[in-house]
Amino acid sequence: MILVIIIGERAETMLQRALGSGWGILLAGMVVAVLAYADLSVSVWRTVILIGLLITPAMLYHRTLRHFVLLPSGIALVGGLILAVLNTKMMM
Repeated sequence: MILVIIIGERAETMLQRALGSGWGILLAGMVVAVLAYADLSVSVWRTVILIGLLITPAMLYHRTLRHFVLLPSGIALVGGLILAVLNTKMMM
């Protein structure tokens, strides 16, 4: 019985952490959506992805910015998805 209570409380805490970190991807997705309406070229998208990938490790080593590391990596991820869509659209 005690084990069930401990697992239940731990799962709830882990769920709260997962939902708490989900805002980083959602916010990054909104930033990329705003950039997508600007109709950027492929080279600019590559630059956005590069900047996001370079800022991510720098933020990992910073003590206070470590908590916001999902923002640049999320922008790089969603920017890469947009770039893939642009490349397939250009090939058609």
